[in-house]
Amino acid sequence: MATNADVKNQLAKKSNTSVQKQVSPENTLNALLKRMGPEIQRALPKHMNADRIARIALTAVRTTPKLLDCDQTSFLAAIMQSAQLGVEPNTGLGQAYLIPYGKQVQFQLGYKGLIDLAVRSGQYKAIYAHEVYSNDEFEFQYGLTKDLIHKPATIPEGDPIGYYAVYHLQNGGYDFVYWTRERIDRHAQKFSQAVQKGWTSPWKTNYEAMAKKTVLKEVLKYAPKSIELQKSVEADSTIKNEFSEDMSDVIDITDYTIDEGNDDQKDDIIIDE
Repeated sequence: MATNADVKNQLAKKSNTSVQKQVSPENTLNALLKRMGPEIQRALPKHMNADRIARIALTAVRTTPKLLDCDQTSFLAAIMQSAQLGVEPNTGLGQAYLIPYGKQVQFQLGYKGLIDLAVRSGQYKAIYAHEVYSNDEFEFQYGLTKDLIHKPATIPEGDPIGYYAVYHLQNGGYDFVYWTRERIDRHAQKFSQAVQKGWTSPWKTNYEAMAKKTVLKEVLKYAPKSIELQKSVEADSTIKNEFSEDMSDVIDITDYTIDEGNDDQKDDIIIDE
């Protein structure tokens, strides 16, 4: 006959076995990606495959462990967006990023990804952004005739005083936008809750990249754009919690994901234009 001690020992063994059998969050994510593999594969450009996306996703959570605490649906939706746009998130290429946004995952284009997508559209011969320093030779004019001249100093002095973006079309057309640093700062303060609240964000950790992205998006507002490029721009800084063969059809839930009273989110949230 089993004694109370025997029963307790058996329960303890089962409890230990249960703990041992618990799957790590990373393994859970890996299993989820494999399970979703066929759906992801259908949405991928020809030069990517589901296994590659799975490796990228796992790399992302290794470099940003807080992604593991986020909603898995929004995580996979962000992966689907990057897959459909043909950009690789959270790699050294700087094309795109998967960002913990409270308990959701935000898809965010990098300025290099924005340039890649514009060039890939076939409409642009060149598109680029640069910073301007106080000791550079720099002048520009708008009006009936637009012109920009920039001769960088051999050794820049201080911080950049402004940023500009330029595009040249295949048909010979061109345009540019120049913003002072003050104007960029006002833009960030107006449109980024991360800046408004003083939270950690790329505006603190990679200001130059965010400034260049800002002027690139500005110059592209009135530029000729293919439907695909327009969808790419609209996908920037979005959170989605549904899947579709065309992720541009899925509503952005960014405005509904933040709890203003939750201080635990402050180091995780990145909301940028």
